[in-house]
Amino acid sequence: MEDFILETDQLLLREITPDDFEAWHQILSDQETMQYYPKAFDQDKTRSWIKWNLDNYKRYGFGLWAVILKDTNRFIGDCGITMQNIHGDGNLFPEIGYHTDKKFWRNGYATQAAKACLKYGFENKNFDEMFSYQKWINVPSRKVAEKMGMTLREEYADDENTKTSVYSITRTEYYGHIHCQP
Repeated sequence: MEDFILETDQLLLREITPDDFEAWHQILSDQETMQYYPKAFDQDKTRSWIKWNLDNYKRYGFGLWAVILKDTNRFIGDCGITMQNIHGDGNLFPEIGYHTDKKFWRNGYATQAAKACLKYGFENKNFDEMFSYQKWINVPSRKVAEKMGMTLREEYADDENTKTSVYSITRTEYYGHIHCQP
């Protein structure tokens, strides 16, 4: 039996492994799924994404985790916490990120997984604030951030995204928001 880090009503989250390469590459190489990235991932980029997460698990004890649909045991994406240089100034902040196979969009899975990760971050780590940031036109990702109880804190111009939207929620705000519980 696999070791799962988080569980929701419909999902299990576990560490990504090299064995996830084929399923993960199908998702990350899809142009529609990766429309808010500079380009879809090739095989080398997918392998480096997996390695980056394995390194994050060792370095921080967390990273992006595989999202598994309970009823079918199918790998449908990732969600988790990574340390990100959101403003490009060298400071790292905990960011909840998520990617879902387009076949499973609009089922609430990203929100369900993201809320579980937010709860995990505040209950198990000493974070005072958690973030989610994305290309400003990535409306689905922005909606997930809002459903987590996050507030748009700023938007700034950058070379990669044209404009980046930064959402966050503080520990105090989180514990004041009943609807944040998964």
